[in-house]
Amino acid sequence: MRFTCCKLYDCPLPGRFHEGFSLLTPTHLSNRVALVTGASRGIGRAIALDLAEQGAMLAIISRNLTALAETQTEIEKISKRSCLTYACDVSESETLEGVIQEVQDAHGALDIIVNNAGIFSAQALVSQALEDWRNVLEVNLTAAMRASKAALPLMIERKWGRIINISSISGKSGEPYGAAYSASKFGMIGMTQSLALEVAKDGITVNAVCPGWVDTDMARNQLDDEEWCKLNNIDRSDSLEIARLSVPQQRFIEPNEVANLVSYLCSNFARGITGQAINICGGLSLH
Repeated sequence: MRFTCCKLYDCPLPGRFHEGFSLLTPTHLSNRVALVTGASRGIGRAIALDLAEQGAMLAIISRNLTALAETQTEIEKISKRSCLTYACDVSESETLEGVIQEVQDAHGALDIIVNNAGIFSAQALVSQALEDWRNVLEVNLTAAMRASKAALPLMIERKWGRIINISSISGKSGEPYGAAYSASKFGMIGMTQSLALEVAKDGITVNAVCPGWVDTDMARNQLDDEEWCKLNNIDRSDSLEIARLSVPQQRFIEPNEVANLVSYLCSNFARGITGQAINICGGLSLH
C-alpha cells in the first residue's frame, strides 16, 4: 500500500490551536525567571514564547545564532522587556554553567529551567560509533543534569523552582535504530524521578514531558533521513504519512500544545505535580 504524503497543515484539523493560544494568563508566571535550552526553533521556541506570554523573564540558548535572534525579537515583542540570549553548545559544560551563573547574576534568580535541547542519531547499534553515542547522551541527558545542578542551590535557597525535562515517548519504549536517543530519554525520566524526590520538600517540582510525533524541523528531518528510512524499510516519500497514521488521532502534535503543558507545569496550579513523565502524543503511547 502506498500513501500520499501531505503536509500536516494542508489538512484542516478540528480543534487545532492557533499559534499564541494559551491556557493561562499573562500573570501566572509574572516576574519568574526562565531559561530554555534549544530555544531557536520547534518545541523550544514555542515554550519560550508561551512562558513569555505568562509573564516570565526569559533567557534562551541555542547553537543557531540567527534563529535565536529571531526568537529573541518575538519574545521581547510579547514581554516588552529584554531577553537574554546565549549562542552556545549545551554539551560544553563550563559554558553552560557560566550561562546559568550570568542569568542568576542578571536577575538575582533562576526559577525555571526547561531542558529541551536535543539531537537524534539514526544508527543500528551494531554500527554505532562510540563518539556519536556519547554526543547524543551528552546533549540530551548530561547537559540537563548539569543545568539542573547549577540552578538548584539558588532554587533551594528561594524555596521555589520548576525543572522541566523534555523527554520523549521513546524514553518509555525503545525506538529501533535510535538506541542512543532512547537511552538518553529513558535516562532523563529516571533523573526526573530521582531529583523530584530529592527536592520535593524545597518547593521545587521536577517533571518530564514526553512528546510523540511533533510537527517540527527535527521530526521532519528524521522522517526524511535516507538512512533512517532505509533502516526502517520505509519509502522516504511515504514516511511522513506513515508517521501521521501511526498516531491514533491521525495528526502530529503541534509545538504550542507542548508549550501549553510546560507552562502549566511551571505554574502554581501544578505545584502538586512532581516526578511525573507526562505523554503528549495523540495516543501513540499509553504508558
